[in-house]
Amino acid sequence: MKKSNQDLRRFMSSDPRALTLLTLPAVILFISFVVVPIISGINISFTNWNGYSQDYSYVGFDNYRKMVTDPSVWIAFRNTLIYGFGSTLIQTILGLAFAMLLCNKFFFRSAARTVIYLPAMVAQLIIGYIWYFIVTYERGALNDILALFGVAKVDWMSQGMRAVIIITFINSIAYCGKTMIIFIAGLQAIPDMYKEAASIDGANGWQIFRNITIPMLLPAFTTSLVLNIIGGLKMFGLVVSMTNGGPGYASHSLSSLINSLYFGNQQAGYSAAVGMFSFVFIVFVNLLLNKYLQRKETQYNG
Repeated sequence: MKKSNQDLRRFMSSDPRALTLLTLPAVILFISFVVVPIISGINISFTNWNGYSQDYSYVGFDNYRKMVTDPSVWIAFRNTLIYGFGSTLIQTILGLAFAMLLCNKFFFRSAARTVIYLPAMVAQLIIGYIWYFIVTYERGALNDILALFGVAKVDWMSQGMRAVIIITFINSIAYCGKTMIIFIAGLQAIPDMYKEAASIDGANGWQIFRNITIPMLLPAFTTSLVLNIIGGLKMFGLVVSMTNGGPGYASHSLSSLINSLYFGNQQAGYSAAVGMFSFVFIVFVNLLLNKYLQRKETQYNG
């Protein structure tokens, strides 16, 4: 293996075109499945295409002007912010708590890590359908439990904001295991000598956590926050499977609204415009968050 790696480095250094040839398949795939669809989406967003007909015409910025005054878009945007930032906050708290607990050695540690991480391996749509049969009004498991105690059934998903909050909590619980794994890796990379030195100097557990653990977990925080916020802002499967955006448009995310506009209302051009807005917003948030967290890491390392 060592010899083959040396041969590969020698080949690449002797022929500068080698690196280009090695990266060419990845570049082709990126252009085919990312760049081309984005350009196509931008083009469609300036049309009145219904998604099926061969005939359509360009309408300029009409779709974008309509989006600014469309209340369903702003409801979906508000919900997207709750899904993204709310889920990230809860996942970060739960993931860090589980990581610190499961870094300690005990008999069922590996089994506990597996159980907590397992939902992160399941498709979001499947998790949504499982929880749908738990919280649904008729024959829902949660209402059946309430009935055993003589409590009246509750239509949990009938109110828009309550449905949004429930979906946010379900997403956080289901995917906190992913955050936990990131933090476990970060905690295991912290040398014990720092904590031991702080303990000798008289620092208590909270002081060690605040002044040593948290600063040294900044790279893990960066990775976790970026992944969780992007995942939350793209929320789709849970919304579609649990409420399909209802009641009305009250629980839609931008992603589920795009799906509804395209396939439900046959407004492909308008849904493409909403999709472009969602894409730009997620990129903007990602760039701001990365810049802020990198500055924090630089301040700490400096």
